[in-house]
Amino acid sequence: MSDPRLDLYKRELLRWNAKVNLIGPEARAHIDEHVAEALEAAAILKPAGEVLDFGSGGGLPAIPMAIVSPAARFHLVESDQKKWAFLKHIVRECRLSAAVYGDRLASVLTQLPADLRFSLVTSRAVGSPEEWLPSLASHMTVDGRAALFEGSDEVWGIEHFRKFAAHRLSRGYLVVFHVEQR
Repeated sequence: MSDPRLDLYKRELLRWNAKVNLIGPEARAHIDEHVAEALEAAAILKPAGEVLDFGSGGGLPAIPMAIVSPAARFHLVESDQKKWAFLKHIVRECRLSAAVYGDRLASVLTQLPADLRFSLVTSRAVGSPEEWLPSLASHMTVDGRAALFEGSDEVWGIEHFRKFAAHRLSRGYLVVFHVEQR
């Protein structure tokens, strides 16, 4: 049975997107497929504990994943003020266990409690992961994972992380890394 909050999310995303550019034309035209991909990733990853989503944008994949992952608390990082406002709204409307940060990743990391550790980091096509992902290594649990939604499964070298798996999704790949302990 589908969670009614998924329908609420899609409705609100499309309503807000008519006024504020939250998602592009491709995502708007294929919203159901994007949500399905997020749910597919949640089934693979089984998010639990503290989860960081970097570059949350209009909430894909983080919001659908948060809806179906009651054992996780999501931390959504989005520096664009309009997208941040939407994320705050949808987290409240869907009553999600989530915090939304309207700032750059480096700044957010300084604001978090010193003992907070992420079991999972997710991101969809945000910059070059080899540039930003290493900054998260010290903020992760011993068995922490990073899951990147990418167009291909090609491997890049990412300091402090090792590639663990690449899962073919309906719209691309979910490339999973494990943090290396220092």
